[in-house]
Formats: sequence, C-alpha cells, structure tokens
Amino acid sequence: MHTRRPTRMTRSLGLAAAVLLLAGCGSRTETADASSSGDASTTSSSSAPASSSPAAEDTADPDAGNGASPFPADTNTDVADAVSPDGLTVTTVRAAAHDGYDRVVFELSGSGTPGWTAEYADSPSSQGSGEAVDVPGAVALQVTLQGTSYPYESGATELARGAVAVSGTRTVAGVVYDATFEGTSVAWVGTGERAPFRVYALTGPSRVVVEVAHTG
Repeated sequence: MHTRRPTRMTRSLGLAAAVLLLAGCGSRTETADASSSGDASTTSSSSAPASSSPAAEDTADPDAGNGASPFPADTNTDVADAVSPDGLTVTTVRAAAHDGYDRVVFELSGSGTPGWTAEYADSPSSQGSGEAVDVPGAVALQVTLQGTSYPYESGATELARGAVAVSGTRTVAGVVYDATFEGTSVAWVGTGERAPFRVYALTGPSRVVVEVAHTG
C-alpha cells in the first residue's frame, strides 16, 4: 500500500483556497476596525441634532470655568478678522438682560464667521447714504460686520433696516440695523454711557455676540 502524492493541480487549488480565506479574514478585520474607531464627523452628524436651539446657545458664557473675571471688558475698539465667510447675511438681532450685562446677538445665515469692528461712534450715519441715524440712548456702539453677503447672493431673508425691538435690558436702550453694503453690515447699539463691552462669535448657527456691562 502506498500513499498517493498530491498532484500539481491539487496543490494549486489548496494554495488558492488558503489565500482566499486569509483575504476574507483581513477584510472583516479592517471593517471591524473602521467601525470601532469611527469617523468623528460622521458619528457626530448622525447622533447630534441638525441644529441646536439658538436661544439656548446664546446663554453660554465664554468665560465659564476658566477662572476669568466675571466680565473682562473695556471701552476700547474690538476688532476681529472674518473666518471662511460663506453666504453670511444678518437674519435676526435680539437682546436680553443677564447678570451684570446686556447681551445683543446678531444671527446670520450661511457658514463661517464674519469679521467685526465694534467701537463707540460720535455721529452715527448710514454707510450707504451718509445720512444721520437716530440711535436710542446717549451714545452709540457701532458694530460693523465684514464678509457679509447681500440677500440675493445668499438666498436668505435679511433683517429689515431700522430699529430693532428691545425690552427688559438695563444698559442697552435700543438697536438700529443699517443693512448690508459692499460686504459690510452695520448696526448701532444705543447705551446710556460708554459702558465696557466685549464681542465674540458663536457657531451653529453663526452669531456675533456683543455684551455691554451694566453701569451705575
């Protein structure tokens, strides 16, 4: 009795089967690794809501938990550059009183962050016509947003030019919006005096926040 040696064809078939088996295992392992590690942006977009409540996010304090003073602000000009602005159009302006300051929020359509210049203006005037603008209060804090788009460019409905309804605030007497002209949108925050202020940006949706300290 003798043992039959495998033919060349038999050995080839066996080798091919082994290669296929290893390839299948490798494919399953790679798939499992990708699933377990996950893509951060994909995971976030699938588990998080499409957009969070703007009103809720407006209550965020940028200094909470970092040991900063309650309101690190002054009356100096505040300037920031735009960051990847795309289709930014001012759609809403709202104001509310908080502990120690009043907050004015400029909400925009589109993505990215507008640049801004915030400074007290001696004689508020419309950027398009140069006509004087009547701003409530004794002085006016001018907020100029850069990198914004006309409504026909962004497809958004821009806030109408004119006074914005404000109630319940202590330092902020009123807000006047002057619309968009050649990539800039201007508004004035009327106050009783040159009170310390600070400016910062929030996203989701894009917002510029102006906070004016309570005085007196």
